[in-house]
Amino acid sequence: MASAERKNLGQPDEVRTFEKGRLELVKIGGGVVGRLILEPGWKWSEHVKPIAKTHLCEAPHFQYHVSGRMHVVMADGAEFDVGPGEITALPSGHDAWVVGNEPVVTIDWAGASNYAKG
Repeated sequence: MASAERKNLGQPDEVRTFEKGRLELVKIGGGVVGRLILEPGWKWSEHVKPIAKTHLCEAPHFQYHVSGRMHVVMADGAEFDVGPGEITALPSGHDAWVVGNEPVVTIDWAGASNYAKG
């Protein structure tokens, strides 16, 4: 029988930093939860693409957006803005960037373990 676990995002197991952002990872329950903090001016294709070495972000995301606004462009051409209180399910193949002057904070239950990993 599995035992109960409790962890705090303020004390992550791993932190990955990149220009204008960071990813904080917590390993729990056999999975990984990530908190992405993206500063104004951040754009995946400029700040993470050199690390990932892929044309678009290939990490699928299942995210809750805590704060800030982000613009997402999918490989099929679909695009939309997302903000606080919204949940996104993003398959592989997208670009995204921060809109405005407020940092974007998301909680990610899928894809975080592979994000910004060379």
